[in-house]
Amino acid sequence: MSRALEDILFGDLGHKAQALARAASVIVAAALLALAVGVVFRFHTAGQLEARLWEFFAWQTTWAFLAKGLLGTMASAVVAAAIALVLGLVLLLGRLSKLRLLRWPAIAVIEFLRGVPTLLLIYVCFLVLPSVGIKLSAYWMLTLPVGMSTAAVVAEVYRAGVLAVPRGQTDAARALGLSEARVFAHVVFPQALRYIVPALVAQLVIVVKETTFGYVVTYGELMQSAKVLIANYRSLVPVYLVVAVLYCLVNYAISRASQRLGRRVH
Repeated sequence: MSRALEDILFGDLGHKAQALARAASVIVAAALLALAVGVVFRFHTAGQLEARLWEFFAWQTTWAFLAKGLLGTMASAVVAAAIALVLGLVLLLGRLSKLRLLRWPAIAVIEFLRGVPTLLLIYVCFLVLPSVGIKLSAYWMLTLPVGMSTAAVVAEVYRAGVLAVPRGQTDAARALGLSEARVFAHVVFPQALRYIVPALVAQLVIVVKETTFGYVVTYGELMQSAKVLIANYRSLVPVYLVVAVLYCLVNYAISRASQRLGRRVH
């Protein structure tokens, strides 16, 4: 790469570029503000901001019901994330294996799970498995497909981190007489984790979002609770706005926790 191209891609912005960036930021912020005002105005004209549609949020029972749904969401997301992290590591080891009998099946599973939508896997657990005598609870009909689908992506994230570790680290560890297993466990993988913490956190956020498919199997998660409130109080926009804020708070908490973890890992 030429020096001029490096300066363009990675160098500090000049005065004109900084001024252009500030102007673009102001324009985008103004456009977003105008969009937000327009949306609020449309809600107002449609009668979705009337007090009667919000008054049940002052009741303790409403928040207790939403909290129960949120606990259901977190219970499914935490276990699905654990399945994804462990199964993803297993698939990574299979894909990195020198044995074709392990490597090719691992590649096939990864590509299959990456290509098949999570919703389709949920329908398989919900409709297909019971027809062959395998019956799962609503919790596992949601958690297992979400975990398996995420595991394939996590395996590729792991692999990207492993490939990012300088080869000299591996060669030095082998020169010291360490076995391949110890080289991976003590040298390669710990360093790979330093590179992939942000990507793993992004996948955890996606896991939380994918639990919204719980409506398919009537699992009691947050979106299912929202649908019950809407059916009872005919308050579509207020309920979805509140639920959206709850999801944002959960994902923000995950991001903040990942930042602390990332600093400790580094």
